[in-house]
Amino acid sequence: MLSRGAAWRGGVLAVAASLVVGLVAGCGQEDESAPPACLGSATAYLDALKAAPDPVMLDGSTPISDCLVEDQEPAELGQVGEGLVGAATRLNAEARRDPSGDATVELGYLIGAVQQAAADSGATESGGIHTDLLRRLDSAARFNKGGEPLPTSFERAFGKGYAAGQNSG
Repeated sequence: MLSRGAAWRGGVLAVAASLVVGLVAGCGQEDESAPPACLGSATAYLDALKAAPDPVMLDGSTPISDCLVEDQEPAELGQVGEGLVGAATRLNAEARRDPSGDATVELGYLIGAVQQAAADSGATESGGIHTDLLRRLDSAARFNKGGEPLPTSFERAFGKGYAAGQNSG
C-alpha cells in the first residue's frame, strides 16, 4: 500500500506526464487559418500581383501560397477563393485583350502560386479541400469566348508567370 506522500507524488507525475504529452502533440500542429491578408478582395490580389514575375506579397509580407492551409475551414476557403477567382477572372479579361501583356504574366503567377500551395498542403494528391478551387481558378484563367484556343503569345507570358509563381508564390 502506498503512503499518502507516494500517492501524491504519483499523481503529480501522472499530471506532469500528461502535460508533456499534450505539449509535444501540440508542437506539431500548425495554424489552420490563412493569414488575414489572404481574406482580402480581388483588388488586393490584383494590386499585389503587379510585382509579378518578381515575388508577390499580399499586404507587403504574405505570399499567395500562404493562403491555402491544410484542413482549412470551408467558410475561410470560400472567402479566399472569392478573392482569387475574382482576380483570375479580371486578369483573364485583360489577358485576352493583350495576350503577351503584364496581366497574362500576373495571371500565370497567380495560378502557379495557388497550385504550388495546394500541392504543399497535400490537396492535389488526395482530392482534398482545395481541388474545387483549383478547377475554378483554371477555368477562370483559361476562359476564352467561343472556346477558341488562346494564342501562343498568351501561353508564353502565362508560362513565365506560372514558373515564377511556382518558385516564389
